Amino acid sequence: MSLITLNDGFSIPQFGFGTWQIPDEQARDRVAEALEIGYRHIDTAQMYGNESGVGRAIAESGIPREELYVTTKLNNNNHAPDRVISSLGDSLERLGLDHVDLFLIHWPLPEIDIDYVDTWNAMITARGTGQTRSIGVSNFTAENLRRITGPDSVVPAVNQIEVHPYLAQNDLRAVDAELGIATEAWSPLAMGTVFEDPQLAAIAERAGHPVSAIVIAWHLQRGDILFPKASSAARIRENFEAQNVQLDAETIAAIDALDEGRRIGPDPVTFNWVPADEV
Repeated sequence: MSLITLNDGFSIPQFGFGTWQIPDEQARDRVAEALEIGYRHIDTAQMYGNESGVGRAIAESGIPREELYVTTKLNNNNHAPDRVISSLGDSLERLGLDHVDLFLIHWPLPEIDIDYVDTWNAMITARGTGQTRSIGVSNFTAENLRRITGPDSVVPAVNQIEVHPYLAQNDLRAVDAELGIATEAWSPLAMGTVFEDPQLAAIAERAGHPVSAIVIAWHLQRGDILFPKASSAARIRENFEAQNVQLDAETIAAIDALDEGRRIGPDPVTFNWVPADEV
């Protein structure tokens, strides 16, 4: 499993297992299956509501903590600086861990009353407590990134953004690289849309691999960190084995050509959802 060195000196496995939309009561089994297959990077979030299930799978796996990489993310109702550290403590309690490897601001929420710059400064303080080794952001635009990366600030280790063949995000990935930020791709299979695409089906047939495998290989070869979700042991294994697939330049170019700037998820410029009953 390939490792990528982050700007703070820590290393992150390039490939992992995502848990978005996996209910807490199912997360234990899905994550346990992933760990048994060989995954060592698990991505969750406060918003997902499944940290407890993820934690149970980790505890029952018997895998030494130092062999695992665990990410969680700050929920939208926890942006107030005085809630950042306490919410991380709550996450650690649910996960059954004394630290996570990576803690992210989940959404910038640029139009709420709390400035994400202040939230980012609280994240820096959280890192100083030792409860997270690395800190980063998710869904931050180039403008958002430049506001928090002044000469006296800590640069995020990663920016987790929507990336898939229909939204390659090449401009934002270039800004990430310019600032020394690693790009993580959420929804790398476009929420399953890739499986319905006749063009990708034809590309996959020519390449001799499943659609999921060629899309995962495309991400890996361009340097994205990714963690596709899967709901069955067979698909979890199929995704894991895609790490062994190598695409030729022609196949990569064919997948590149599908980029049309089309989002599957929310636009971070306009998305400002905060749970009304949790503000």
